[in-house]
Amino acid sequence: MASSTARNVHGKRSSFQSEFTGNGASKRRNLHDETDRNVIGSEDTVYRYLCPVKKTGSIIGKGGEIAKQIRSETKSNMRINEALPGCEERVVTIYSTSDELNHFGDDGEIVCPALDALFKVHDMIVAEVNEEDDDDDLGDKQTVTVRMLVPSDQIGCVIGKGGQVIQNLRNETNAQIRVIKDNLPACALTLSHDELLQIIGEPLIVREALYQVASLLHDNPSRFQHSLLSSPSTLMHQPLISSHRNHAAARRDLADATEFCVCFICPAENVGGVIGKGGGFINQIRQETGATIRVTTSESEEDDSIIFISSKEFYEDQSPTVNAAILLQERCSEKVGKDTNDSTISTRLLVSSSNIGCLIGKGGAVISEMRSVTRANIRILQKENVPKIARQDEEMVQITGNPDAAMKALTQVILRLRANAFDMNHGLVLLPTSFPYISQVSGSSNKPKYARGDGSKDQDYSRLNLNSKRRNHVS
Repeated sequence: MASSTARNVHGKRSSFQSEFTGNGASKRRNLHDETDRNVIGSEDTVYRYLCPVKKTGSIIGKGGEIAKQIRSETKSNMRINEALPGCEERVVTIYSTSDELNHFGDDGEIVCPALDALFKVHDMIVAEVNEEDDDDDLGDKQTVTVRMLVPSDQIGCVIGKGGQVIQNLRNETNAQIRVIKDNLPACALTLSHDELLQIIGEPLIVREALYQVASLLHDNPSRFQHSLLSSPSTLMHQPLISSHRNHAAARRDLADATEFCVCFICPAENVGGVIGKGGGFINQIRQETGATIRVTTSESEEDDSIIFISSKEFYEDQSPTVNAAILLQERCSEKVGKDTNDSTISTRLLVSSSNIGCLIGKGGAVISEMRSVTRANIRILQKENVPKIARQDEEMVQITGNPDAAMKALTQVILRLRANAFDMNHGLVLLPTSFPYISQVSGSSNKPKYARGDGSKDQDYSRLNLNSKRRNHVS
């Protein structure tokens, strides 16, 4: 039986004990140089703090500078999950060796790097909340809320036999502490049977309760820890958020936003399906995502066209460009093996030669990982293998697979391109290994084939201007 004694933020021992029988954490390893590890060890200390999407910028910083500083100062590892459609929180996974190496608090108590980093993250988020509440009625007592995901085999150390530990925590700290098993946020993991730990109270009270809880979790690691760097596996049918626009971005200075673009190569016969009758489909995607979408063509009606998707974005927000690209993928793709029942599709993207390295990785490691995770064929083609509508400094990424695999591969590719556009450290950003981006737009999976010229079934497409020598804006 693993007996755990929690500590308070002043380094004093608390009187309650957990009778939780978990994985055991008495073993300690010397892993002082393992910062930036891509795996979580069985004896590591792991915290998954839920950060409101609109607060993520306070712990990421421009180009990831704040997050990098936290990692450097604490010698811990930190990964920030991509924002999921419809989810108002992002998972911040903080982990390190369980060895107590860092000085913490005014009394200089020694704690593990992950606990040190957890409180740096927490304090930054709470500080931002304090700034926002400066204009509130000073007579009102401010409250803050902490939410963490905890695997089901680990939460027992916080609850205790008959709920004794959690009740003692409540009595000692005066915080509202709850364990929630139903109606979990979309970012929860199925594999570890996540439960939600929620702490509410005044800032100092919550900080004390968080310390007590973090100490218990430190002493009782989960047997599911190896899987905690995954993204949600339960969201394969999570719809894209309707009429999504970056309202948070609108409240900030758009001059500080970064433009992120995706460029599809679209078969000529598919362009009508992308535009829709009277521009109906393309306008629907524009409205739902908030992205700018343009269609261009080349000299010949038989040549491929290009679909430009772009938006001004902040890294911590959901991406209108990503959402629009996923919705448009199937209509922009070519079916492979048209005379068979094979459902394989081929999706082609143009990527600047200066950015292609983030998709390849050292020794091809990144592209190999994407192929393994998605089970799609991902190739990078150059020079004579690139359609003539491409510019000289562009290369082509070709994704081939069934629609599900192709969608997963496209998600991996464009999220890596997005991280690169924001100059993010790829070790900081946690890219998904399962994929919630499923198009819910009616008819998107059964795209019509549109004839060329006078036989066009699409009014917009029949009026394409093909006079330019290279690329011509259409819609």
